[in-house]
Amino acid sequence: MTIDSAHWQTRLAELTKKHGVPGAQLGILRVGRDGAEDEQVTLATGVLHLGTGQPATTDSVWQIGSISKVWTATVVMQLVDEGRLALDTPVKEIIGDLDLRDPEVTEKVTIHHLLTHTSGIDGDVFTDTGRGDDVLEKYVARLGEAAQNHPLGATWSYCNSGYVLLGRVIEVVTGQTWDQAMRERLFTPLGLTHTGTLPEEAMLHALAMGHLGTGDEIAPAPVWGLPRSCGPAGLITATAADVLAFARMHLSDGVAKDGTRVLSAESVAAMADFQVDCPEKDLLGDSWGLGWFRCDWHGARAIGHDGNTIGQAAFLRLLPEAGIAVSLNTNVASAIALYQDLFEEIFAELADVRLPDRFEIPDDAPEVDITPFLGEYSRESVLEEVLVLDGKPVMRTTVSGPVAELEGASEPEVHELVPVAEAIFAVKPDKSAAYFPVRFYTLPTGERYLHFGARATPKKA
Repeated sequence: MTIDSAHWQTRLAELTKKHGVPGAQLGILRVGRDGAEDEQVTLATGVLHLGTGQPATTDSVWQIGSISKVWTATVVMQLVDEGRLALDTPVKEIIGDLDLRDPEVTEKVTIHHLLTHTSGIDGDVFTDTGRGDDVLEKYVARLGEAAQNHPLGATWSYCNSGYVLLGRVIEVVTGQTWDQAMRERLFTPLGLTHTGTLPEEAMLHALAMGHLGTGDEIAPAPVWGLPRSCGPAGLITATAADVLAFARMHLSDGVAKDGTRVLSAESVAAMADFQVDCPEKDLLGDSWGLGWFRCDWHGARAIGHDGNTIGQAAFLRLLPEAGIAVSLNTNVASAIALYQDLFEEIFAELADVRLPDRFEIPDDAPEVDITPFLGEYSRESVLEEVLVLDGKPVMRTTVSGPVAELEGASEPEVHELVPVAEAIFAVKPDKSAAYFPVRFYTLPTGERYLHFGARATPKKA
């Protein structure tokens, strides 16, 4: 079945309107097999900025957020291919003055720990170290201020700071800035014309503005982007077409469309292969590779990544067995409902594959005693309090620090914890139309954690 561009343009417009998303850009790719030509469509709908009304087009650029991590991981794997480092190389062998809060982690944390989010370094550190080419060096110099949230390799917790550290590894090994390395090692060989890492590069094109709020209260975000120091974790801007060119390389054993070898087939496979389990398997995937998360779609194995910045949300999924990739860029803080509706239709029609069942409250929700889970759980800039209010278990979330200041999240959010299974609850955040899982668990060594929003938050009281 060919990709029906008109049909998907209609569905993109209908679903974007249904879910209150100001603007969106969609790309669908099916790689040609046995000499056949690729099929690809790119579409857009809505506006880039509610304040200006500028239309979204297929040439507009959007922040792809944490999808950038897979690009950073790809360059790291190029360095592995070149023999310049290995997955088990201690980071301190590359960054000699590395000084983390935990001395043992400083000595033992490896490239693999960082790629798989298992270092335990507090992940939500968004220190602004300026605009110069030394931003990553300065960021890493201050990383010793960040807490160690879990023992090295003991569990999985999403870690932005670990990917900034990987960006600094790239800089030290290549002698280039992360931005330069991305351009020379990925953007240029892939033939990307609308992809960049800096605001001044994005400004060469029509660019999307993020939006916060929901419904009638949705409005442009107060700032456009995060500090340059966060680059390797999430500052790439691109079109859906350029994202699909990157995805195509991963679907083609590391070879670009023009035949250029970008990454070895072995490294492509390693990035998609199982590396670590995820403590909860509903939010993103059931396990993690090297950069990619891994999803079980009713027996079909998909890989992907999501990206969220200040009022923008992006989604990328690859189904290697079918040679299909789909990229969705949006300019709203939460677009998960749009993603679910749209991607379910696309993959069902093009590959006869069903996405995982949505995380919902079961009709026969069990009774679960909240008592063992009551208390305070905290990490850098986030306090999660589990308590009982008016006879109902709730989670009160207080966010502080740079991102809270940028998004204006000054007041705590309080949400009921609805039982789903033993030690698993559901909450619906203020800015979301979907339920999110909250899982409580204990490490073999006795430490207790709350896992929410892909983060492991340790119990402190």
